[in-house]
Amino acid sequence: MSDSTLRSFRYGDELIRFRVRAHAGRTAQRIAIHVEPEGGILVDAPAQATDAAILAAVRRRAAWISRHIADSRQRMAQVLPREHVSGESLLYLGRRYQLKVVIDAEGPVTARMRGGYIAVRTAQGEPALIRSALDAWYATRAREVLAARMASLAASLKWVRTPPPLRLQPMKRQWGSCSPTGRLTLNPHLVKAPRECIDYVIVHELCHLKEHNHGPRFHRLLEVKMPGWRAVKERLDALAEQILRT
Repeated sequence: MSDSTLRSFRYGDELIRFRVRAHAGRTAQRIAIHVEPEGGILVDAPAQATDAAILAAVRRRAAWISRHIADSRQRMAQVLPREHVSGESLLYLGRRYQLKVVIDAEGPVTARMRGGYIAVRTAQGEPALIRSALDAWYATRAREVLAARMASLAASLKWVRTPPPLRLQPMKRQWGSCSPTGRLTLNPHLVKAPRECIDYVIVHELCHLKEHNHGPRFHRLLEVKMPGWRAVKERLDALAEQILRT
């Protein structure tokens, strides 16, 4: 079974697609199903699991999967695309700020935080230019905030001797991942989330340096290092549509 293999099956009139991510160290009894922020279905399975075993496990959860997909679609239908105009609401570290577009024919395109505003200065009010400036501003903040939080949290975990290599990669389906070689990838959109949500994702991925699976030992470790993580995860998932909104 290869990594991120795409599969599908029918549940009534609905075609449900899911991705399979193989794990060489996963036990044969553990096939875990995850609903991702935008409603995608990811299945973590041991490398030796057969297609039939994986499909059977997913079919057993078909009603649960279908219900979560429907909930995600309903939430997404209420999230309108951004227009990038003054007065629009923006998120940063869980707080809401207003976008303020300042037309300046002579100055460079810039984005800065000013009190309760994120001000974009541009020669034209073109949405594409404003979005580009905001993307650059968020990217800079994400590099600073996420690297600092990872260094701080890694220092508190005895199995992490030095902070692992970190890559920022915009993703539509994941908040973060940990490669078999120990490199962490974080979604820079996380910088829009509350600090406790950022910490949850980072601690989650750092725990994978010790337990590279989602088995019972992993969850016990996560519970010890971040009690109440489930409530934080629920809060983050509830914000997903707003955080990932473009």
